[in-house]
Amino acid sequence: MTASPRWFTETDEGHSQSYIERMRGLASEGEDLAGEARLIDAMVKPRSRILDAGCGPGRVGAALFARGHEVVGVDVDPELIAAAREDHPGPIWIMSDLATLELAALGEPEPFDAVVIAGNVLAFVAPETETQVLARLAAHLVPDGFAVAGFHTDRYNITEFDEHLVNAGFTLEHRFATWDLRPWHADADFAVSVLRRS
Repeated sequence: MTASPRWFTETDEGHSQSYIERMRGLASEGEDLAGEARLIDAMVKPRSRILDAGCGPGRVGAALFARGHEVVGVDVDPELIAAAREDHPGPIWIMSDLATLELAALGEPEPFDAVVIAGNVLAFVAPETETQVLARLAAHLVPDGFAVAGFHTDRYNITEFDEHLVNAGFTLEHRFATWDLRPWHADADFAVSVLRRS
């Protein structure tokens, strides 16, 4: 059994519900919440099978589903999964810890063409499980599948991430400073990394 994810141990009481309400508020105000989904959509074939890892209340997975993809979203937080199911019918939403993810045992045996890991997900997993999480995600991809991970570099050290991704069976293919593909530079406070399954 792994340690508790930082999402539970390093956040305040009521954090999950506050996050849900914030996302709902931004959506109702017409904010653009689909930037990550647009990038993934441009990288895959039509009607691809996509895993939204750390899906939260479902904004990215829902946007990909609306673009015609088959989407399975996974999150460890039952409140976030409940919100995803309520707000975004269509995708399959599953509660599971990414560090021990085994979707075949949960009724989803088919591999995925791509994995999206948006919203600082990797900064919120349990300490010392980053490589394990990445390895479990790699295991759910088709042989030449890819993952795209985005996070703030002050929350997850980029050098450590690069070590973790190699140890998990990925190769770093591209890196950008934003989800809209602005060039990566050493001082960037955000990283979007495209990882190819080795």
